[in-house]
Amino acid sequence: MRTASVALAALAASLAAPVALPVTAAFAAPAMMATKAQPKSWAVGDLVVSGTYARATLPHAPVGGGFITITNKGSADDTLVAASSPLAGVVQLHEMQMKGDVMEMRALPDGIPIPAGKTVTFSPNGLHLMFMKLNGAFVKGKTVPVTLTFAKAGKVTVELAVGGIAASAPPGTPATAGGSMMGGSGGMKM
Repeated sequence: MRTASVALAALAASLAAPVALPVTAAFAAPAMMATKAQPKSWAVGDLVVSGTYARATLPHAPVGGGFITITNKGSADDTLVAASSPLAGVVQLHEMQMKGDVMEMRALPDGIPIPAGKTVTFSPNGLHLMFMKLNGAFVKGKTVPVTLTFAKAGKVTVELAVGGIAASAPPGTPATAGGSMMGGSGGMKM
């Protein structure tokens, strides 16, 4: 009986300790690309997409998050109306916001406005891309291809560099101080 108790205690201790899980190719999504020298930004019409990143996910995770910055250098408003990726069955445009003491997340089916002359930043506790029905894990050091569709500017395919599971900024850049355990403060910069 004592052997069983010792074994259970050892198992409990190992579960409580942080574990680095190796992610094999079998768990990585087939379309995920190795990180390479990627452009810092992509342009479509008057819009510039930059600061792209996603958080690593655990193997078999059903969802993941992606974050971007969109600058409208034109004189006309535009709207991000859709996103898609070969790594997810569905990509939704989402927002998280505080309602009293509760953080709520909701889909934005009408899209996200990108006002003329403004920058809109997606972050872990604000606007974000919600990848659902993942085809495999988002692996740190790889990239996630995403096609963004804008009402006026059209489509552009960008790559989100995958950072750590709690990343709050693109890999290789300093994390932004946001005072939140989720990191950063998304939304529109005026």
